[in-house]
Amino acid sequence: MIAARTPPAAIDVVCAGDPREVGAAQGAGAKSKILAARDALARLEAFRLQQPWWLPYPLYRRIAEGKAATFLAAALDRDYTAMSRRITGLADGSGLSRNAIALFNAIEPMLSAVGGCTACPGACSAVAVRGRRSATGEAVIARNFDYLPLVQPFYLMRDCRPNGERRALEFTTAPLAGTVDGLNEDGLCITYDYAFTTDAPPGPAAPISMVISEALARCRTVTEAADRIASRPRVGGGLLMLADATGDIASLELSSTRSHLRRPEPGEDVLVHTNAFADPWMREVQAPWESVYTDRAPRPLRGRRLHRSSEERDKRFAELLRNTPGPLGPDELGAIMGDHGPAGTPDDYSPCVHGAYQGERI
Repeated sequence: MIAARTPPAAIDVVCAGDPREVGAAQGAGAKSKILAARDALARLEAFRLQQPWWLPYPLYRRIAEGKAATFLAAALDRDYTAMSRRITGLADGSGLSRNAIALFNAIEPMLSAVGGCTACPGACSAVAVRGRRSATGEAVIARNFDYLPLVQPFYLMRDCRPNGERRALEFTTAPLAGTVDGLNEDGLCITYDYAFTTDAPPGPAAPISMVISEALARCRTVTEAADRIASRPRVGGGLLMLADATGDIASLELSSTRSHLRRPEPGEDVLVHTNAFADPWMREVQAPWESVYTDRAPRPLRGRRLHRSSEERDKRFAELLRNTPGPLGPDELGAIMGDHGPAGTPDDYSPCVHGAYQGERI
């Protein structure tokens, strides 16, 4: 897995043992970040937009924490008991309540919600190469993570060593039990971009980041991971780029009720996705192509077309890959992921997104 033009990240926490011990190690090792993240919630516009004007913020946060804990408990106690215990461990280690930790983990699906408020713009991208398009012949994923400046101080690299399961190096944020991106000891790599979906699970379900973490702990290949992730109850929308040590690559399009696995076209050894589905069946549960951010979205996004950034970035990636037909190594992939558009001026619609709402990439 390559982060475009980003120096190697240091490991912030090593988390070993049973699920509660894994969570406790993360909670203790990242305690200062977790406490700072709780304070930062007050400045997260997408969270505050849901607050009734008449309700004081401390009470609003307490109510939100209770609702989040109830929602996750119903899902995790039934389907993801290890993640339930990991959240308890995060609370133990950080000194926060379980309810407070639950809120961080329940916010994730809200970021791709389209029920009147989309909190996060489409801004992330992934490119996977293999075979003749890879400078080494191995499967490689290059990934841009263009995210909110408010959240960036809470990024976390986690060396996760769960008892009896696969070890994985995982990128996440300090309060999350799940994983945004990861690479396990067998060479399985999974990265996560948001998608904007309209369907809902039949009941409470775990966020996609937890399903990714579970797959990294239990799966060896792209096929195994895709089958497992697609079969597990979840809430939210996402596009997962997967690669493994055999050289297989695939893009897994996910909603709360559907999934589709896309592999390279015959004779091709490259895949790209941004934040919009390619499969027609998946687009049936995606926010309509002409959707516009409403006044319930954060201010910098209002009035914009939701999918314009993905549309423009998909076109630019196709052009860049067409103009770079040979094998792609770290330098070539770094240049593609760091591209600032035809005019060399970065904005919301260039592969390397620099907009008013999201900040630098990782």
